[in-house]
Amino acid sequence: MRYEERAKLTAVRALIPLVILVASPALLMAGAPIRRRCLRYVYRDEAPQIIDKQRGRVSAHYFVVNHPFLEWLCWPTETLTRLIERRG
Repeated sequence: MRYEERAKLTAVRALIPLVILVASPALLMAGAPIRRRCLRYVYRDEAPQIIDKQRGRVSAHYFVVNHPFLEWLCWPTETLTRLIERRG
């Protein structure tokens, strides 16, 4: 999406919390692996930049990855994963 497309950016910002809310049961149960896989996909080598200032573009992935609601829902499984890794 282009920076100038304010309506699209606003719609994406409004819909992301709803999508995260719908996916919340899965995120509470398996949030850490899902979030890590998403981050690997977004930041892979051949992936386009999530924010491309030179072209004036921003990806919807930027809003998903940086949303505090997603981080909050993934927190329980992240904590469990860290505890298991320390013991193992």
